[in-house]
Amino acid sequence: CKALGADVRMARSDVTKEHPDYYQNIAERIAKETGGFYINQFANPVNAEAHEKTTGPEIWEQMNHDVDAVVCGVGSGGTLTGIGRFLKKVSPKTEMVLADPAGSILEPLFNRGEKVEAGSWVIEGIGEDFVPPVMDMSLVKRAYSVTDEESLAAARELLVKEGILAGTSSGTLFAAALKYCRAQKSPKRVVSLVCDRGDKYLSKTFSDFWMTEHGFRKRNLTNTVEDLVVRRHDQGDTVIVRPTDTLLTAYKRMRVADVSQLPVVDEAGRLAGIVDESLLLKYMEQVAARQDVAVGEIMKPAPAKLACTASLDEAAALLEDNPMIVVTENEKLIGLVTRIDLLNHFVMKAQGKAA
Repeated sequence: CKALGADVRMARSDVTKEHPDYYQNIAERIAKETGGFYINQFANPVNAEAHEKTTGPEIWEQMNHDVDAVVCGVGSGGTLTGIGRFLKKVSPKTEMVLADPAGSILEPLFNRGEKVEAGSWVIEGIGEDFVPPVMDMSLVKRAYSVTDEESLAAARELLVKEGILAGTSSGTLFAAALKYCRAQKSPKRVVSLVCDRGDKYLSKTFSDFWMTEHGFRKRNLTNTVEDLVVRRHDQGDTVIVRPTDTLLTAYKRMRVADVSQLPVVDEAGRLAGIVDESLLLKYMEQVAARQDVAVGEIMKPAPAKLACTASLDEAAALLEDNPMIVVTENEKLIGLVTRIDLLNHFVMKAQGKAA
């Protein structure tokens, strides 16, 4: 948006619809203050009308006038409402199926008639804490709640099995569509949408590291310090430097990887030392001048070490006095562990996501 010249305003995500800092209220206020036009896709009837005139007929024609169900998510509700209105006229048998992220209020409202308090969910673009004015809930025939875990797994499965690089909300729709199909007693012709691109999620949904750090990727845990290592050196996942690499090389790798320290590993796979931000600051003139100062000449000694079989209690005790520890196996580097890694492990475990 910025590249197109838009004035992008960031809004809070921790406030309700009644709060002045809620994103829709900010947009409405800016429109009034600047004399702009607030499109408001949540209440603008043209939203649903566009899908009734275009998306619905397109599906109808491409399915040769035979559609048993259409699975949609709800952000504004325009897509589901517009398609539903069109298909209700031409195909009364077609069921509109709501795919809703767990934590959204829409699925409980439809299936149980309950007005629940909205929770939180990772999936972007769908799920709501209110019923948008555009949304016609009477068109919905079935609704499925889909967890973050199910949505993320479905998005990754779409890529692996179908070669479709879709985003997380598409994963929600795909997971709900499978739930609907598996509940049927006879074959059905079911349509859903790839409503977001996956290239926006390469560093999240399609990153094994992000999935692991957020508890969405199952691992075989051993209740040892090895459980805390997310990026393993023996699997080629740890960003390292060699003793012969220059300080400029170390700086560039730290910046690209967004880390504050790097292990210095020799050709035999042994940890030789550490280079961190404070060290680069001390020698910043040499870094800026691109002088060929080797990391091995000025690196810090390796921090506290623990064998990969050490207990989590041992790791916790060592991290009380050390911001980082090195995990090794037979003196060879397995990975680095920081205090936040330990904290994240226990938080994920408490949420049932660490296994």
